[in-house]
Amino acid sequence: MADELDLVFRALADPTRRRIVERLAERDGQSLFELCAAAVAQGQLAMTRQAISQHLDVLEKAGLVQIAWSGRTKLHRLNLDPLRRAEASWIDPLLQKDIER
Repeated sequence: MADELDLVFRALADPTRRRIVERLAERDGQSLFELCAAAVAQGQLAMTRQAISQHLDVLEKAGLVQIAWSGRTKLHRLNLDPLRRAEASWIDPLLQKDIER
């Protein structure tokens, strides 16, 4: 479980990856092109497809993004299960200890 927590927290430590997670939370199942276009539309510095793809790879390795294919298009879907496990196994117990003080 500690390894999974490390992967999740490392993945979310980067602000670009957090923005990708937020975009997928707003509208799940986006292609790389859609995520790149959203970054430009929101006034962020234009990132290369390769840079966004690398961020998506980190999120996928942490279990936060899952891939689904629609024809030849790779769609990225948000998976919140790793966050729920982090909350249940680490965050909630810490908060409970704080309440008990």
